[in-house]
Amino acid sequence: MGAQRPRIALVPGEPGGVGPELCVRLAAGETAGDLLAIGDPRTLRHAAQTLGLNLELVDAGASSAPGVLPVLPVEQPAPARFGFADPENAASVIEALREAAHLCASGRAQGMVTGPIHKASINLGGIPYRGTTELLAELAGCEVVMMLANRHMRVALVTTHLPLRDVADAITGTKILRTLDIMHRALRTDFGIDRPRIVVLGLNPHAGESGHLGQEELTIIEPALDAARAGGMDITGPLPADTAFLPHHVAAADAVLAMYHDQGLPVLKYSGFEHGVNMTLGLPYPRVAVDHGTALDLAGKGLADAGSLSEAEKLCSAFAAQRAAAT
Repeated sequence: MGAQRPRIALVPGEPGGVGPELCVRLAAGETAGDLLAIGDPRTLRHAAQTLGLNLELVDAGASSAPGVLPVLPVEQPAPARFGFADPENAASVIEALREAAHLCASGRAQGMVTGPIHKASINLGGIPYRGTTELLAELAGCEVVMMLANRHMRVALVTTHLPLRDVADAITGTKILRTLDIMHRALRTDFGIDRPRIVVLGLNPHAGESGHLGQEELTIIEPALDAARAGGMDITGPLPADTAFLPHHVAAADAVLAMYHDQGLPVLKYSGFEHGVNMTLGLPYPRVAVDHGTALDLAGKGLADAGSLSEAEKLCSAFAAQRAAAT
């Protein structure tokens, strides 16, 4: 590995989706980091052949270069079929994530980039799975925050993959404060923002309308934000979610904190889906993922946009380099 290039563990994700072909397209060109793919070489080779790419798969100890991709093999029980998420491969998909996390935790990789995972297929394969964010947090034994970003905005979440009826009960003052603390540290450490400005959304319509549309703002969210301000954070809110993304609010913020998954992410994805990425803040290493699903209907056709994976690799490599420079 070159001295200036961090090693990035690259996990394709669902073998039957667009992840493998996006990974081989990434490896065919210039990258900011030194890639190490973790997955089944047969699937990656098949993806490259399908796209007509001249890609050489080499031993995991080698360095990557345009057209050369080192691979740490994690074999699948069933051959990949583009367009079909086979539950028989669930364990191998999770094993690749676990192996990448182990490499990062041990310092043999300096960051992780992940392709899309098919949640239903993993669960049908007999493995309880809510998401990679939750899995990596469990493996690292730490609290994390999901943040999605594109070229226009950054949006983090207090709660992630929960049914909507469970969201209100999951939001506590302690949870909000911990989320803000992880966000604040990441914005300073990884993004290099000295004094991050964070806009926080309310939970209820009109941010509760002074208690007439819900009490959570008065009893939970506002006290937590006051405590964060007392700790030195630059916090605005809680703002009504339907107006918080107006241009003057977004321009005045380094990041937005939404209370739940579908409160903030539709706006972010609409504003720049092709270049969106998903970050897990709070891990001891950088992890950045694509901001899209497995797109089974596009798999193997060469039609999937590789912009999100490319952005993820650039950002993950930049975070890894920044962390290395700070040590």
